[in-house]
Amino acid sequence: MSLINPADTIERQNEKLMVIAQSLMRRVEQKSEQSGLAYQQFERAAMLETQVRERTRDLERTLDLLQDSNARLEVANQETETARANLTEALETINEGFALFDSADRLVLSNSRFCRDLLDIAPELIEGLRFDDYVACVSRSRFLALPADQTAQDWAEQRLAHHGDDHVVFNVSLMWDRWLQVSEHRTADGGTVILQTDVTEIIRLERQERDKMRDQQAQMLQATLDHLNQGVCIFDRGKILVGWNKRMDRLLDIAPRRAALGLEFSVLLDHLRDELEFGEGFDAQRLAAWANRTHTRSPIAFEVRRKGQQTFSVFAQEMPDQGFVISFTDVTSERAAADALSQINEQLERRVLERTEELGVALSEAERANASKSRFVAAASHDLLQPLSAAKLFLSSLAEQVVDDAAHQIIDKTETALNGVGQIIEALLDISKLDAGKATFRVQPLRLADIFNPLRDELTPLATAKGLELRLLHSDLVVMSDPGYLRRIVQNLLSNAIRYTDQGRVLLGVRRSGGSARIEVWDTGQGIAPEDQSRIFQEFQQVGPTRQGVGLGLGLAIVERACTGLDHQVGLWSEPGVGSCFSLNLPIDTARSQTPDAGPAARKATAGDLGGMLVMLVENDPAMAAALSIMIEGYGGEVIHSSSAAEARAIIDEIQLLPDAFVLDYRLGAGLNGVELYEALRRDFGPVPAAIISAERTRELRARCKSLGLSLISKPINAGQLRDFLDGCRAIGPPLPQAAAG
Repeated sequence: MSLINPADTIERQNEKLMVIAQSLMRRVEQKSEQSGLAYQQFERAAMLETQVRERTRDLERTLDLLQDSNARLEVANQETETARANLTEALETINEGFALFDSADRLVLSNSRFCRDLLDIAPELIEGLRFDDYVACVSRSRFLALPADQTAQDWAEQRLAHHGDDHVVFNVSLMWDRWLQVSEHRTADGGTVILQTDVTEIIRLERQERDKMRDQQAQMLQATLDHLNQGVCIFDRGKILVGWNKRMDRLLDIAPRRAALGLEFSVLLDHLRDELEFGEGFDAQRLAAWANRTHTRSPIAFEVRRKGQQTFSVFAQEMPDQGFVISFTDVTSERAAADALSQINEQLERRVLERTEELGVALSEAERANASKSRFVAAASHDLLQPLSAAKLFLSSLAEQVVDDAAHQIIDKTETALNGVGQIIEALLDISKLDAGKATFRVQPLRLADIFNPLRDELTPLATAKGLELRLLHSDLVVMSDPGYLRRIVQNLLSNAIRYTDQGRVLLGVRRSGGSARIEVWDTGQGIAPEDQSRIFQEFQQVGPTRQGVGLGLGLAIVERACTGLDHQVGLWSEPGVGSCFSLNLPIDTARSQTPDAGPAARKATAGDLGGMLVMLVENDPAMAAALSIMIEGYGGEVIHSSSAAEARAIIDEIQLLPDAFVLDYRLGAGLNGVELYEALRRDFGPVPAAIISAERTRELRARCKSLGLSLISKPINAGQLRDFLDGCRAIGPPLPQAAAG
């Protein structure tokens, strides 16, 4: 069968063929969709079968695991039951009561010994019991022995107050003298473990030992009291006699101890009232009032006499339990000795008075004899000077007539001997006048240059003959003193310095310190030992090796007495083998002396007068150091600055030269302060001119500087005061050669 008509045209046939092709294509597409859906359902069925098979296997494995878990759980339950049984059995085997409360304070477990002695609460100890209910049950138990002053509620509150502690241990008293020790502990999860231990036997043994020890202590105490020299009575807080010692039996007539023990204090006092006689200011009523006090008693002491024969010192003191102790000490012999000593003292006082009157008479006689001696020495010295002067005149006439050199030598030696005799006689005359109090001092203004210049001319030949350098520094200061005695004082000091110096030099100068001038005589002689420095000012005392022609040792005695009469303070510094320095302080007549700080014009006129003096400035403040350096250099000085004590010492060691003066700040920071630095310098180089500058105005600093002879210049610094110090250093001159050599 043909699908097209041959009679149709080609176009008609193509059109029909296209319709047929489309129709066939739709049929083919429909058949393909139906076959794909079936395949998908087949695939889904296969997959579901696979999943069901896998789920079945998983379920079988889960059932196996569940069976294993059930088996292990059953074993664990068996083990738990076994462990609980073992724990219960173990708790039952211990001798202590045991209970466990959980973190919610409920009873979990307890053994049969827990609260075994509290029979009336045993039925209530069931699992789940709250802790506070347990405490309430214990507090109400009739087997609990509470103190008389404590109720069951008080006991329960006190017990619960310590429940929160990590560890609690206490004892509980039960009926029939039984005791439990309760120990409470916290567990890691907040639970509570309670242990109850029967300590009845332990407490009873301790009580027996304590009673035995108390008896031994009582015996020891009684033995100790019996060995005391004092009689002792002991009363309790009820004023009942509870003990005394054997000494009381011998001191007082009291009934035997066994009969007297238990007596009240008032009864015992009435028994002794007629036998004892109280001293002044105390009586039996005051003693009774003291014993009857209910508050604290202060210790009391008094004396009593028994039958007018024995004297007792009584001391009463309260004990901690409000009892008291009274002790009796027999002081009869001591009081008798005191009375005898009082009589002896009265006799001695009478004898001392008589002896004092005799010594007064003897002293008057000695003073009259000494005055007669002084008058005699003065008269004899004056009379001796007349023929001595005549002998010197005759000797001078003889020297003019003799031409032989040998004879002239003899005449010179004779004249020297006569001069020595004249000096000795003049010294005796001076010392006699000073001792007799007849020396007349005419204090008046005088210029030191008028004293120093003649002495330079007089003593220079003597120093030159010994090979010494005698240097007297010029001074224009006007002081207040007696011209004659001041010349004799300075002359004696210089003569002594020349006499006891073998080599070196003797230096005299003046330092100005405020309103006073200090004359200083330095030498490089043999020095004076410390133990001899106070002895050399006595008459006829000489130290060191004896030298020909050194006199009788009256020079320093005259110096000391004359300075005392003139109120001039004498000072001495000396070191054996180094040298000595005698000093003399005189008041300055400021009206006639030139004042360095006379104003800007005067300071300008005197600028440069220091003449190149080398000054070491030790100051750690740069600004202050710069200002002081400019000021000192303006005066004509040269400044070496250092900021510390160590740096100052290093500079001195480096330049090998000791400065003419030191200006030291007191506070230098670390290391030594200014005073300590001066002390170190003085140890190494001897006394050196130094001044301390400080803002401190303490009494201790002033006293320390004064004791060391240091000038103290307070901050803010007064230019005139600094200039006075530097001028004084220039007047006294540089340190001695031995000081610079160290």
